[in-house]
Amino acid sequence: MTVDRDMPVRTPPTGPDDRRLDVVVRKLLGHSLLAQGDQQALLALPHAIRRHEPGDYILREGERSTVCPMLLSGFAYRQKLAADGGRQIVALKIPGDPLDLQSLFLHVVDHNLQALTTVDLAIVPIAALENLVKERPAIARATLVDILIEASIGREWLLNIGRRNALDRLAHFLCELVYRLRQTAPEPLGVIDVPMTQEQLADFLGLTPVHINRTLKTLEEAGGIRRSGRRLTIGDVEVLRRIAHYSDIYLHRREAKD
Repeated sequence: MTVDRDMPVRTPPTGPDDRRLDVVVRKLLGHSLLAQGDQQALLALPHAIRRHEPGDYILREGERSTVCPMLLSGFAYRQKLAADGGRQIVALKIPGDPLDLQSLFLHVVDHNLQALTTVDLAIVPIAALENLVKERPAIARATLVDILIEASIGREWLLNIGRRNALDRLAHFLCELVYRLRQTAPEPLGVIDVPMTQEQLADFLGLTPVHINRTLKTLEEAGGIRRSGRRLTIGDVEVLRRIAHYSDIYLHRREAKD
């Protein structure tokens, strides 16, 4: 299932009750200064709301992209496939993330983007986004910063997979999840669920499911996570930080919220 490129895009009302893109604005405010007028212009972007179920394709490698999906709720991921069918998940996307800002500059999708959980998306035409960044320099800068931060996260993931051991690797990944969710949450977070299976964690971290299972047990014994049946939640974040020697400098947050 892919985004229908010919689907009608509804222009939403711009009154005070239309706040669906709030989470996207909060994401951009996490790293960039935006005046009230800029924020209102982002909220007024024309968009259609779409829902995808776990495993649905949002974008496919090789497609020509004319829209930029914005993730309003749920989790998605970017993935690349090797010639032998092996999969590497190369990015985790959380609520507030624009999913294809690169299509402002690059017009062919070079990876697959899939829903990890049930997701709600605001589908924004690239043309509308292009017009907005031309008219408002602060928004143009914020979109560029967002692209640069995603590249920074990619470098950290490369280090994570290439040089950290399994325990540090998983603890670091979970720390990042917490820090990024805090940035866009409208209020303090309660229990944080980790919405991935062991098989999916293996693809995120370049490990086997068996290795993931052993590492989860170690983190559970240390108090860093909790497990109840198939449910995995974050336990003591400080434990995870100490294990991973975690620093969030690569997230380039404008204001620390913890």
